[in-house]
Amino acid sequence: MKKLLVMVICLAMTLGLLAGCSSGGGSLDTSDASKTSPSENAGGDDAYTIYLISMDQVDQHWVYMNTGCEEAVAELAEENIKVNYRWLAPEAKDDAKQIECINNAVAAGADAILIAANSMEAPTAALEEAMADGVTVVYVDSPANAEAVATVATDNKAAGSEAAKRLLAALTEEGVTSGTIGIIGVYSSTTSTVSREEGFREVFDKTDFTLMETQYCEGDASKGQNIASNYITQGVVGIFATNEASTIGAGNAVREDGGNVLAVGFDKPAIALELVADGYLVGIMAQNPDVMGYEGVKAAVTSLTGGTIENTDIDTGVTVIDASNVADYQ
Repeated sequence: MKKLLVMVICLAMTLGLLAGCSSGGGSLDTSDASKTSPSENAGGDDAYTIYLISMDQVDQHWVYMNTGCEEAVAELAEENIKVNYRWLAPEAKDDAKQIECINNAVAAGADAILIAANSMEAPTAALEEAMADGVTVVYVDSPANAEAVATVATDNKAAGSEAAKRLLAALTEEGVTSGTIGIIGVYSSTTSTVSREEGFREVFDKTDFTLMETQYCEGDASKGQNIASNYITQGVVGIFATNEASTIGAGNAVREDGGNVLAVGFDKPAIALELVADGYLVGIMAQNPDVMGYEGVKAAVTSLTGGTIENTDIDTGVTVIDASNVADYQ
C-alpha cells in the first residue's frame, strides 16, 4: 500500500507540472498535449527540434506567429532541412508557467527555442540554463535579459511614438489641445509594451496633455475594459492601449461610453478591426507576427547549421490601420 501511495503521488506531481504549459496549433486546441503539428511529422532522427514559446494562448497575435513558423518550416523542408516544430504556451500570461514551458522544451530535446518573453527578468535564469545545455535561443516579439542569437520584433519604441502621433493628430482635429490621457499596459516587466509606452510618452511630453500613471491589465481584455472605463469616468480625452487585449478592452469601453473618447492601440484581431471600422478606435498599430515567426525559425536554423546571422536585430515593422484602410484588412 505504501509503494502504491508513493506512485500515485509521483504521478500527480508530474501531471501538475505538465498542466501549466500546453501544446498549441493554429486552432489552439490543447485537448491532447502530445499531438503534433503538421510540420512536426516532416522530421526524423536527423531533424532539428524547434519550439515556439509565446506569452499565452489567448491573443490572435500568437496564432499569426505560429503560422509564420510553419511557413518557414515548410520552406526548409523543400531545401532538405528537416525541422520538428512545436508551439508551447501557458494558457494565460504567467511567468512561472512560461518557465515551465522552457524547462519542458529543454527536457524534450529542443535544439532551439523561439520565445516571446512575458517578463524581461523572470525567464532569464531558465534561458541561460538552456543555452548552457546547448539550446539556441531566438527572441520573437519581446526579449528577456539573456543574450540570444537574434531578436526578431517590432521596433516597439518607434511604434509607440507613431501611436502617439496618430492620437495627437486625432485630438487636434477635434480641437482638443489639452487634457489627460490614460495608458493601459500588460505588465510593468514586459519589455515590448514598456518600450511602446516609452515612445508614446516621449511624444506627449512635448505637449500640454497630461499622461496618467499606467495601469496594467495582465493581458486580460475584460480587465483592460474596466481600466479604460475608469479612465473615462475620470474624464480622460484619450487612451493608449499597448497590446491586443488592452486594445480590445479600450475599444469596448469607448463603445460602451458612446464614442466620446479617442483611443489608439496595437494589433489586428478581428474584434479590433471592427472597433476601428465602427469609429471606436482611432487606429491600431498592426504588427507582423507572422514575419516574426518566419524569420525567427530561419535565424534559429542558420545558427544551428553553423551559418552567420547577418542581422541579429530584425525590425519586422508596423502598419497603421485606421478608418481609411481598415476595409482592406477585414
